[in-house]
Amino acid sequence: MEDKDVRLKLVLIGLLSAVMLTACSGESTQEEIYQHLEASVEFETGFVEQQQPISELEEQEQTIYQEISDLGIDQYEDIKTLADEAITTIEERQTLTDNERASIDNAKEEFDKVVPLVDELEDGELKTAAEAMIEEMNQRYDAFVELNEAYQTSLSLDKELYELLKQEDLEEATFSEQVDKVNAQYQVVVDKNQLFNEETDAFNEAKRQFYEQSDLNISYEE
Repeated sequence: MEDKDVRLKLVLIGLLSAVMLTACSGESTQEEIYQHLEASVEFETGFVEQQQPISELEEQEQTIYQEISDLGIDQYEDIKTLADEAITTIEERQTLTDNERASIDNAKEEFDKVVPLVDELEDGELKTAAEAMIEEMNQRYDAFVELNEAYQTSLSLDKELYELLKQEDLEEATFSEQVDKVNAQYQVVVDKNQLFNEETDAFNEAKRQFYEQSDLNISYEE
């Protein structure tokens, strides 16, 4: 049986979290922006919580594939049973990645409440820092959407692979072609994962720069 790349493992970086140590009497525009920024981080909690179960399911599926690889072609019933188990792990991951998307979408919706507040900032350098932060968030969100869609495509291709393995008359050429598709999509996911993490780092730095430029007394929690 042709090898399926088992190195796929999402490693996603989260947002920088900050705590305002002191607040002024009467909420300023800067404090309003802070509230929305940190509420956005809270909305991403759901995104973060999906990472461990997704990782565990990835490992389960990889183990199952190896078990199938160790079986002979005459052990069809065993292969079929294991293929169904693998498909279950894939469907569970599809649900979890849908949850990720919902969490990120909610976080972005909250973050976007910052945009109209930026025009109210009087300090020119602070406004520039805020605009840079918004641009970085938009790029990060776009990178996440690309990653999420690439991962969903990868899961669909994996599922198709296991459906093929359930065919008793499966031809080697058909199977090999599907494995090639799976491995090619894995590389797309790896590249999109790297881009998302780079964009997250860039946003976290832009957010830090905004806070340091502001009058807020901030402590960071990464």
